[in-house]
Amino acid sequence: MEAWELVARESIRDLIGRYNANGDSGRFDPMLELFAEDATMELPTGIHQGRAAIRAMFEGVATSTGAGPSARAQFIRHFTATHQIDVLSRTEARSRCYYAVLTDRGLDHWGRYIDEFRNIDGRWLFWHRKVTTDSTVPDSWARG
Repeated sequence: MEAWELVARESIRDLIGRYNANGDSGRFDPMLELFAEDATMELPTGIHQGRAAIRAMFEGVATSTGAGPSARAQFIRHFTATHQIDVLSRTEARSRCYYAVLTDRGLDHWGRYIDEFRNIDGRWLFWHRKVTTDSTVPDSWARG
């Protein structure tokens, strides 16, 4: 394996970690900088094209989970595991991993991220993220 591929793999791992940390804490501006301008976010509930649509989707999720004592979730933490990265070239890669979402009430829902990345101007960014949900707990906030 060449050094550039090792850098690509580590950059992609860091990208996913920053996505989780920024999204979980509601820091949408730095999280959206991790997406290509015309990226796609595909969820079981719909497809969101471009940063503006992705932002609107995340703001909707933040509203649905709420805040304060009556919130559906006091905090959200995404965890990823079994991450497989395929570096296709110096500018394209894809990956798959499992995720689990914990809240103050415990495990909420889990599934898989299936991602495509592009290296744009020297930065690895999300090009396409497909989120699948394998299952949820009965009172999951992810059920809508």
